[in-house]
Amino acid sequence: MKPVLLLLLAVPLAAQQPAAVPTGEQRPAEAKAAAAAEQWLTGTVDFGYRAISGIGGDFNTYRSVVNLGEGPKLFGLDATVEDPSRRLFDRLDLRAHNWGGDPYNTARIDARRERIYQFSFDYRNIAYFNFLPSFANPNLQRGLFVNQRSFDTYRRAWDYRLDLLPGRRIVPFAAYSRNSSRGAGITNLVLQANEYTMPNMFRDHSDDIRGGIRFELNRFHLTLEQGGIRFHDDQHVFSAADRNFGNLAIPFLGQRLFLASGNQALDVRGSTIYTRGLFSANPFSWIDLGGQFLFSQPDTDTKFSQNNAGNFFDFATLQFYNAQLDALTSQARRPHTSGNFTAEVRPLGRLRILEAWMTDRLHDASAALLTDQLLAGGNPLDLRRVASAERLELNYNQQQLDVIFDLTSRLSLRGGHRYVWGDARVPAAFVIEQQEVEKGELRRHVALAGASLRLAQKLNVNMDFEASPGDRSYFRTSLDEYRRARIRVRCQVLPSLLVSGNFNILNNQNPTPNVNYDFLSRQNTVAAHWTPAGGKRFSLLAEYTRFTLRSELTYLAPSTLDRELSFYRDNGHAGTALLDLGLPGRGGVQPRISLGGALFASGGSRPARYYQPLGRLALPFGRRVQWYGEWRWYALAQPFYLFEGFRNHQFMTGFRVTM
Repeated sequence: MKPVLLLLLAVPLAAQQPAAVPTGEQRPAEAKAAAAAEQWLTGTVDFGYRAISGIGGDFNTYRSVVNLGEGPKLFGLDATVEDPSRRLFDRLDLRAHNWGGDPYNTARIDARRERIYQFSFDYRNIAYFNFLPSFANPNLQRGLFVNQRSFDTYRRAWDYRLDLLPGRRIVPFAAYSRNSSRGAGITNLVLQANEYTMPNMFRDHSDDIRGGIRFELNRFHLTLEQGGIRFHDDQHVFSAADRNFGNLAIPFLGQRLFLASGNQALDVRGSTIYTRGLFSANPFSWIDLGGQFLFSQPDTDTKFSQNNAGNFFDFATLQFYNAQLDALTSQARRPHTSGNFTAEVRPLGRLRILEAWMTDRLHDASAALLTDQLLAGGNPLDLRRVASAERLELNYNQQQLDVIFDLTSRLSLRGGHRYVWGDARVPAAFVIEQQEVEKGELRRHVALAGASLRLAQKLNVNMDFEASPGDRSYFRTSLDEYRRARIRVRCQVLPSLLVSGNFNILNNQNPTPNVNYDFLSRQNTVAAHWTPAGGKRFSLLAEYTRFTLRSELTYLAPSTLDRELSFYRDNGHAGTALLDLGLPGRGGVQPRISLGGALFASGGSRPARYYQPLGRLALPFGRRVQWYGEWRWYALAQPFYLFEGFRNHQFMTGFRVTM
């Protein structure tokens, strides 16, 4: 990445170099050529500094929600370089955003020479931190604010792609992608009768190399691609305390269970070769066809080891033991085939018929050998060797037919039907006795309807509705007997005033005994954008959302195997507003001030309040340089978890230079 960063920094500096001063009087043609040469570099660069006040409240919650740092920053770079000589490239585009320690930063380079090549490079870095003290914490009532499932990791992705002879009928291409992650976290070592919180280390990466050829004909497009992927996943769990008593706070059968030392190591390696083909065709003016096919067959090798010492209990032998040694090796192969086909037929001027079909099929054949040894006082207590061969089969299919009829030039009606079907075979769960394989079926008929209304450029209304009587589903919370509706409205009330709305509702039930799932989600949003006189004096952007979420589900408690009710409610409001004011200026240079922010307020099972007001002042220095200063306030409060709130001031100052 160092050459890329040097290139990104060199472009703005080169833009500041003064142009050569002509020594003699230029002819009109020469003056025009000189002016064009001066425009070889265009774009903007945005850089500055962010300062952060002390974090009030919980620092880990702040990092989980905001996670912005202070220091010098490159907020944005958007530059285009054009080479008049056209030797190496015709055009080079550079993009970079949020460099300087922010949790998400990107860089992109696009270079091309007409009908010779087109090259792109894309880089993304994501820092992921999640440590909410109340999440996955059974010891919260004991005053222990330790999240038992947390992450402090980063993920990086590099993508390279080269197309040769772009714009011609035959276009070869090659690409390479690398995706990697590294970091630390907290997880639980799960043993019988107790769980022990321990540090966890993550590391994984995958490399994807692919190439192919595209055929670009007048009425037919075909892409053939062949590629391969290699991946590696490595995780390590280890003890960090001399004696860990776990989540069980009381003696078990008269003895205190504890972990003195423990280690887990998981190593997964695999590879796959895949083949992909896709096409689109327009054989006649009244029909469009398209489709895609993909086949892959990943192979994985897994090694797992575990070594624990302490005082534990085994339900199989009904005895206490003080050491455990586990070793597992396994292999798996998973052929995976998927494909889809679409067609749009226009037999009449006002009638369109759309047909879509897709299938996704995979099965997993695996074999594993587990050796589990328990020791008591240094002597073998129990030794188990378990060999297993399991198979997963999953087939999913979907077919959809839509008919769209333009009743008038301003009103279109849509009706259709979707059929979803599939089947699955998986190893049976431990609670299902005397059964080795658990089977599942998926069947769902869905009715579709919709309408679109267009009144010149003033009003657009789109309505969609779908409903299913329910049949068979894989999962307890899947769509079953459901109704879903969405309305989108866009109205140009005045040339300077745009009003829009988006209204959604989903109502889903699964009345199967021992499930009794009831789910309701509503979300309604209205927005307005007002820019009188093109926003020269002021502009206003405002949006408000009201949402409701309700969920009820009967579930099986893991500890007692009794049926209990999960009940969740969430009712809230969210809003954003930004007022931009133009201040008196001179010589066509106008300072501007912006005021506004965002808020979120919810009530129900887990109420929360989140506020983010902001103020911004922009002061131009001529037409190419602008200074700005900005203040933001971040605040989160949760009435049921007061220890999980935070508050923070942030100040930014910087320059935006137009090249």
